[in-house]
Amino acid sequence: MTGFPGPTGSIVFRNRDLPALFHHTDSTAISHQREAVGSTKLQLLLLVLGAAASALPASAKAGDSIQLSGVLAVLAYAGVLLVGYRAGRRSAKSHWQLNRSAAEFIKSLCWRYAVHGAPFTTTATASDELFANRLEEGLRELVKVGWEDPRTGRTPTANGEMITAAMRRLRAESFSIRKETYVRDRLIEQRNWYRRRTANSRRATRLWSLSIGLLTLAALFLSLLHTFSLVDSLPVTGALSAAAAGSLAWGEVRRHQPLIAAHSLVEEDLAAMHTAMESSVTEAQWPSAVYETERIVSPQHTDWLARHRS
Repeated sequence: MTGFPGPTGSIVFRNRDLPALFHHTDSTAISHQREAVGSTKLQLLLLVLGAAASALPASAKAGDSIQLSGVLAVLAYAGVLLVGYRAGRRSAKSHWQLNRSAAEFIKSLCWRYAVHGAPFTTTATASDELFANRLEEGLRELVKVGWEDPRTGRTPTANGEMITAAMRRLRAESFSIRKETYVRDRLIEQRNWYRRRTANSRRATRLWSLSIGLLTLAALFLSLLHTFSLVDSLPVTGALSAAAAGSLAWGEVRRHQPLIAAHSLVEEDLAAMHTAMESSVTEAQWPSAVYETERIVSPQHTDWLARHRS
């Protein structure tokens, strides 16, 4: 914990106050996400490059028989296969999603423990033991579906106390301080995150939709010219089509459209929960309110909304 008092006597609780296992899984998820997204982006770019190379004039040669455009196309398509093979071997997407699930599960459980969210209520006995049991149960479920527990490999950065001093200090505070800290440092932070993600997804959707439209219009115009015999067949039309298809595929990979709906709904639910916590949630209702908030911000809930709102 930072140790600095909040604006009305509460204490500031940040990600750095969470256990080392969270930080390890979080950084691992980010690393695999970059790898998975980068591999897909590179494959799409190489496919477009291959189509563009095929559209180059045949006059450029190396020697008497080797077409430079053909060489570029061969290299591009071979690169697609190599990147795809490497991505399949490394399973970056799977590791990304599993480590993200593990990181968010650990983070959620730590918050629930620290602010007396269910089942770690004020009256609960042996809360430390209950926390350890719930943590191990959840992580074992992830191991069953392929998550690699870094603690089994004796990773130094992943080992350490799972209940940090900051978590114990926050848990020992009064209800009013726990509530204000949770609302400010967890609920409002999550609301702002979902709002930013929604805005970013909307900007990206407009950009890629515009790109697809312009590329398709250009291909349509050239096709019309060829249809009425105003120009000969233009290989560049295929390159424009490939670029439009690549832009469309990239938008599907990034899932901008379904995530706009999902993130907007989550932000609305958090806004309602924020209002309730500030106005009507009593100390007796607090554990279940925290539990519900953590359910709302879970990746599984967001994925469910994205699937059913797409």
